[in-house]
Formats: sequence, structure tokens, C-alpha cells
Amino acid sequence: MNQALTKIRIPGAGNPRSGKVREIYDAGDKLLFVASDRISAFDCVMPNGVPKKGSVLNMISKFWFERTGDIVKNHMITTDVSKFPAPFNQHADQLAGRSMLVKKTTVFPVECIVRGYLIGSGWKEYKQSGTIGGMPLRAGYQMASKLDEPIFTPSTKAEQGLHDENISFERAKEIVGAAKAEKLKSVSIALYKRAAEYALTKGIIIADTKFEFGELDGEIILIDEALTPDSSRFWPADTYKVGSSPMSYDKQFVRDYLETLDWDKTPPAPALPEEIITKTQAKYLEAYERLTGAKL
Repeated sequence: MNQALTKIRIPGAGNPRSGKVREIYDAGDKLLFVASDRISAFDCVMPNGVPKKGSVLNMISKFWFERTGDIVKNHMITTDVSKFPAPFNQHADQLAGRSMLVKKTTVFPVECIVRGYLIGSGWKEYKQSGTIGGMPLRAGYQMASKLDEPIFTPSTKAEQGLHDENISFERAKEIVGAAKAEKLKSVSIALYKRAAEYALTKGIIIADTKFEFGELDGEIILIDEALTPDSSRFWPADTYKVGSSPMSYDKQFVRDYLETLDWDKTPPAPALPEEIITKTQAKYLEAYERLTGAKL
């Protein structure tokens, strides 16, 4: 197995902003997004990563950006390292496949979540109150049921280390303005529907997903990553069954393993065994290959 690339530093480029998975470098009027092979669970970054995971996330985003530009513009400029500005164009060894030069935008402070199926925190809320995001739903749904129509449930963007907070659509309007909130909602649902219909033809259910948007010259554009196994729940369609929690094309193996440990889910996180890393990598690669029809 290839070595996981968990720390990426480009000489002469200054220090990046580091998230759980990505490094973001300032490139003047642009940004360079670099997806590492780090993997997090329960808001903790594991000490060892999953080889090729960063490339999977980056290239799946590229795949969707190229296929949804007619719905909304996005921030992607290029993934070709030779077209990056200096000094980044000299570091294909670290950046090839896992990096994207993007436009700078003013980021909206809400995350745009679209749910097509009832699972996770949405299922918990529905069981308690018959609502999702405060909106009443009809009776009769079970765990993992497909919703009659996809639902937009925004959340706030939390500072690093804190959890995002689900908010009502009315609250989203207060934060970004009514007209922009309506646009974010309609575009998010259109993106989800386009992707979910396509993915189903490849044997993948996209149960829910999270989008982020920015504004550039007065126009709303799609930013960050799009429709990846890290920002969405991908389920294999052939094993999907209403009433149970489906296996996901993501870090479920990592979460399941960590649940067996005597670990309190605070840093430092434990190292992952090779078997868990291998299984997790296989799921990410399978998601990429099924969606795109290409090998990474």
C-alpha cells in the first residue's frame, strides 16, 4: 500500500490554514486547496491516514463540478499542477491528483444540507417530534426511509473543534438575507437531485449531502468540496434496506473500530490498524470508481 500523505508543506508558500483534512494555501487572488490523506472521526484526527483518500475527495469534487456548472457556477479553476502559480507548480510530487486551484469568494456562514433519506440526526429528531429541521413531516417514515421530497436543513458553520448547529430556514434567512437564502435552498436541492439521480444509475444512493457556497462579484457560487464520501452519505443500493442503518462508502469502518476501544473520543486519537485502513481505502476507491467509471 502506498504511504499516506498526512502533512503537506510547500517550500516558499507560507503556512497554510489547516482543517481536519485539507490545507488551504493563499495564492494571491486565488486559493490552493490540498486534500491530505488524514482521516477524522468523532471530531478527532487519527494519527495515521488512509493512502489516496485525499485524491479521491479532490477528484470526486472535480467530477461533480464539471457536471453541475449549468445549475450553479463553482470555484474550480484547474487541477493541473503545471497551471498552478509558483511555487506550487514545482511540487507535483505532493500535489498531483489531490489539489485544486480555486477562486476566492466571500463565504456564506451557513452550511447547506440536503436530506433525501431519513437517517442520523434527522431520524433522531423525527422519532422525537415528527419534524426535521423543525419542519413537520408526515407519519409513517422508518429509519433510512426515502423522503417524499428532498428537504433543505441548513446549519451554522462552527469554529474548529465545535459542532455545527442545525438551524431553521427562517434563521438562515436572518443570517444571509431572505433572497439569498431562497437561492441557496433552490440551488442545493437542484444539485442534490441531479447527483442523486446520476449516482443511482451507478448503484450508489446519496442519502444526504452538505454544500458550501460563496459570493463572487455579486454571484452565488459552489465552493469547498462537493458530493464526496466525506460531505455526504453514500450507500450501496444493492444492500439498502428500509428500517436499518445502511453501510456507507466512507469512514464507517473507522467509527465501528473506535467504538470497540476504551477511548473517550477526545485527543489524542488512537492509531488505526492496517486492516481498518485497508478496508476504508477500498470503500473510498470503490465510490470513486463506481461514480466516475475510471481508476484513480
